[in-house]
Amino acid sequence: MKDIEKKVYNFKTKNKEGFTPSEIKTLLKDYPNINMDAFNNSLMGDTCMIIDNETIRYHCDIEKALRCGVESRDPYPWEWD
Repeated sequence: MKDIEKKVYNFKTKNKEGFTPSEIKTLLKDYPNINMDAFNNSLMGDTCMIIDNETIRYHCDIEKALRCGVESRDPYPWEWD
């Protein structure tokens, strides 16, 4: 699963802080079989920010969400930040 880490942290984002919604959509195109319920559930309650009226999700949260979606699971307790 090192490829998920590489993909997330090497993805060109508009903001150094993290991903915009459209960037997340683009990233998800590389994972056509992802479990979107698991992906979205893993993002519930995460910390994010607003820049230029866009929600920005941190790289670490997108990495966790991708892992959960690909593995079709809920986050492990130690994955909460």
